[in-house]
Amino acid sequence: MTSDDRDPTAVTEPDDPGSRSSSSPDEPPRAKKKHLPVWQETILLLGIAVVLAIVIKALFVQAFYIPSESMEPGLVKNDRILVQKVSYWFGGGPQRGDVVVFEDPGGWLTAEESAGPTNGVAKVLSKVGLYPTGGHLVKRVIGVAGDTIKCCDAEGRIEVNGQPLNEKDYARLDGADCYGPMVGNCHWEVGPVPAGHIFVMGDNRNHSADSSFHMCRSEETDCTKNPYVDVDGVVGKVFVLLWPSDRFTFLHRPDTFADVPDPS
Repeated sequence: MTSDDRDPTAVTEPDDPGSRSSSSPDEPPRAKKKHLPVWQETILLLGIAVVLAIVIKALFVQAFYIPSESMEPGLVKNDRILVQKVSYWFGGGPQRGDVVVFEDPGGWLTAEESAGPTNGVAKVLSKVGLYPTGGHLVKRVIGVAGDTIKCCDAEGRIEVNGQPLNEKDYARLDGADCYGPMVGNCHWEVGPVPAGHIFVMGDNRNHSADSSFHMCRSEETDCTKNPYVDVDGVVGKVFVLLWPSDRFTFLHRPDTFADVPDPS
């Protein structure tokens, strides 16, 4: 058979995959990409996880626990909660009705409550936001800058800027005659709340060393106590009761605070 009789379709085209299966004699073989050993990959992944946890703790979400019974019935001692920080970005701040976590203003916590985790592993995890940390309090915001808080009206309700709050759905009285008994009576008034500060109270009104407990009483002279919490010390707003799992729930601001007018 002559060269003119050969079938031209049998010629391998330049872009045929088959033509790339063999390398040119002058072309060096391609080196295979090496994989890290398993132990090195594990260390790398753990490092990435820790960095992400630190970033998440610093910017977005952090875990805490309830240090006392002051927020019952909704939040019980040793409950695990999640706090989100995004709501208070870009000039935003705590709003009336928010449940917030804040640093101890000074002397509000006992030594036991301030201690935090004692186990070595728990201490490390708390640094990256994977375990609740101590030295903080959890309370509900009752008044913000400019507000005047008064206890109480004829029905025992706390008034904010003259508007009574309906707190029966979340507050606990334990036999008290009003919703603000920690100062020893149901007749007190405080405010206006200074700029950059908030007035907070625990939901367990008869067992909460909150702003009402730390304010000066009418019979005290030369009193220097400060009932207000600096907004700069607020970590964020509680939005999830995480543990125990059978009580998992999202927390929302009670509707009654929507009726409070701005301070005059």
